[in-house]
Amino acid sequence: MLVVERYEKIVQLVNERGSIRVSELSELCEVTEETIRRDLDKLEQAGRLKRSHGGAVSVKDAQQEVPYSEREVTRSQEKRRIAEQAVKLIEPHDRILLDASTSAWYMAKIMPDLPMTVLTNSVKVVTELSSKEKIEVISLGGRLSPRSLSFVGPIAEQALEAFHVNKLFFSSKGVHFERGISESGELQARLKQQMIGAADQAILLADSSKFGIQAFTHVAELSAVNKVISDSDLGSELRAALEAEGITVTIA
Repeated sequence: MLVVERYEKIVQLVNERGSIRVSELSELCEVTEETIRRDLDKLEQAGRLKRSHGGAVSVKDAQQEVPYSEREVTRSQEKRRIAEQAVKLIEPHDRILLDASTSAWYMAKIMPDLPMTVLTNSVKVVTELSSKEKIEVISLGGRLSPRSLSFVGPIAEQALEAFHVNKLFFSSKGVHFERGISESGELQARLKQQMIGAADQAILLADSSKFGIQAFTHVAELSAVNKVISDSDLGSELRAALEAEGITVTIA
């Protein structure tokens, strides 16, 4: 395979999957991981993708929300394991807030039917929890975002002002050490800013592909987060850097 052909194959794979690891690209392109890393650096310089820890992510529609159907299948195994760890932090009679991320939906699917209150802006989370009789579910109203299946906008923000929760479980488009947590759009970012302010603890559910990414709209500094739950590809250096900031890290 010619270098140019390999570049095109890499970009195609990244755009199709949303994100992909160096190890996967190495196998698919039949070259060493070091070669793939050099390829990714050149493609990032050309603006055709973005490097992430351990791989690359697509820049296609970078300022738009990724449709829920795509997010649901992207790194789903990692997100499920992250959700399993997150659910362990829930206690009876907790008041928790779940955003509209797929990780939060995975939490809702496996959440035990304990007496607690769950506040969310996610249509999928509401639907998943509707069969659990002991859980009181409160949905934020607002404008429905069809791409994320979530309620956003001024009505959702105003409704959120009335609540205070013990724990917020949320995800984001990007996590960057200098630039903080970011989202693809302003409406999601504004609501998540308010979610963080409404919680005693902010628990970030972020698989390793989110690190090193700066999305379109700033949400908060990393210092606003109390805990991070990620996957084993996060790496010891990133984990140590988070813990140095006083953030508890759990690897799923």
